[in-house]
Amino acid sequence: MYHDKRVRVNRNITSPQVRLIDMHGTMLGIKPLIEAVNMARGANLDLVEISPGANPPVCKVMDFSKFLYEKEKQDRENRKKQKAGVLKEIRLNPRIASHDLQTKVKHIEEFLKEHNKVRVTVVFRGRENQHRNLGEEILMAIKNNLSAVGVVEGRPSMMGNRMSIMLAPAHTKQSGPAAPKPAPKPEGAGE
Repeated sequence: MYHDKRVRVNRNITSPQVRLIDMHGTMLGIKPLIEAVNMARGANLDLVEISPGANPPVCKVMDFSKFLYEKEKQDRENRKKQKAGVLKEIRLNPRIASHDLQTKVKHIEEFLKEHNKVRVTVVFRGRENQHRNLGEEILMAIKNNLSAVGVVEGRPSMMGNRMSIMLAPAHTKQSGPAAPKPAPKPEGAGE
């Protein structure tokens, strides 16, 4: 059976005494290592060191394979949460129709609500380069439409025939005192 090298189990625990937690989560106090290992064996379980930095280390009587499974599941959840924050790019033409622009704005809004950064780029071709003010107007309109869900990082930048701005999600969830106010809505709740 494969054991994770970072987690000590049963006889691999080196401390002479451990702070013991039984299989039901009850703190039993400081016990000699031999007594703790025998208690775990008696219950057909393992003694797992869950907090090696403590003095004495904290150990729990549990099924080690189940512990590894739960740990792997938690790691997967943490990796899923870290995926947020991808950079998306929306490209526009300076002659974009107003309805098409509104559709693009809705897409940008969805990306921002998913906590992604969005680069909005206006690409100029040929004679359009002489009318760069149109691109700037489009970018400012997008910025104004999305001020509730996104904030602009920096100013519009030109790179060759492209003008772009970077939008980052507005952190509305971090405003702790403002968040609890809308929570009490008992009149419409049909529970």
